[in-house]
Amino acid sequence: MQLRIKPAAETLGLTLQDLGRQVRQAFYGEEAQRIQRGRDDIRVMVRYPRDERRSLDALEKMRIRTANGSEVPFSQVALVESGRGFASIERVDRKRAVNVTASVDPAITSAGAVIADLRTRVLPEVLADYPELFYTFEGARAEQADAAGGLLRGFILALLMIFALLAVPLRSYLQPLIIMAAIPFGLVGAIWGHIIMDLDMTMMSMVGLVALTGVVVNDSLVMVDFIQRARNVHADLGREIRQAGGLQTDRREFESSGLQLAIREAGCNRLRPILLTSLTTFFGLAPLMLERSIQAAFLVPMAVSLAFGVLFATFITLLLVPVSYLILDDAQRALRRMSESRAATVLPGVLENAPLTLDGGKSAATQVVEASS
Repeated sequence: MQLRIKPAAETLGLTLQDLGRQVRQAFYGEEAQRIQRGRDDIRVMVRYPRDERRSLDALEKMRIRTANGSEVPFSQVALVESGRGFASIERVDRKRAVNVTASVDPAITSAGAVIADLRTRVLPEVLADYPELFYTFEGARAEQADAAGGLLRGFILALLMIFALLAVPLRSYLQPLIIMAAIPFGLVGAIWGHIIMDLDMTMMSMVGLVALTGVVVNDSLVMVDFIQRARNVHADLGREIRQAGGLQTDRREFESSGLQLAIREAGCNRLRPILLTSLTTFFGLAPLMLERSIQAAFLVPMAVSLAFGVLFATFITLLLVPVSYLILDDAQRALRRMSESRAATVLPGVLENAPLTLDGGKSAATQVVEASS
């Protein structure tokens, strides 16, 4: 039942709160005292007799006390309307809250699609009509958001740990970036795998993406390690040949010249191991991806992320790593030439403007000329 107050009640000083309180006291009761009996408290409630609380007619005959202490019939100050009411009233931060729950049929749509439609179409229309209304997604959606935040922190931590573990043995801050450049392509491959297998991105898919970051760098690491070793061998061999001819050379001169040859050798010698490693991983996860039982459905998205991510990143690695290595070498040589040319332009200016005298009374410029001759 819903109570509504009449305009006549306002002239008597009655409010809807007063009306509701008196009706509650009459039919539900008001606690008068508590009696202690052993370990239990017995509440003494004061209310209408049972016979006067069984029908709606008793409510119509009820008398309401006004602010000045007088009593008036209920029918003069209020109206009773039958309708649907709340079994319980919930509040969040002292504001009334209503929970709306639903079950999604996976054969028709997904929970993500329903929530996206609510955000873009339904809820904006409701907020336009009721500006004071606010909403939050709770339940499984809130738990999924919390889990996604934890996975994101774990993903960032995994990237930092991988970078540190690669930078220490390689003694470089740039080569680990070349190795880790395959990670974004692995993530793209995992997304395409879900599209090919007609699967939705789930929380286990995210777990597979985090695990993929540690697996997809293996092929790049094998390629970079072989290129670095072959480059060092060609540099040492070229220096020994020049020294055998009586020419003093710097080892860095042959590192760049032998890089392209080292990349060719790495592509030929590491192609089979890289392909076999990735294909065995993919086909090892294939039975789990193709399983259609209910027990395995929980792990299928994670297997799809790993399998397709590794497979897609492998073919990208065979092209990306050599090209990135050449770009890095070109950039380092350009910086080296700039620093050497800058040093060469500083020396003549110093000698020209300030001809310093060294031991023996000879100027620095004279010493340089004699040394070069």
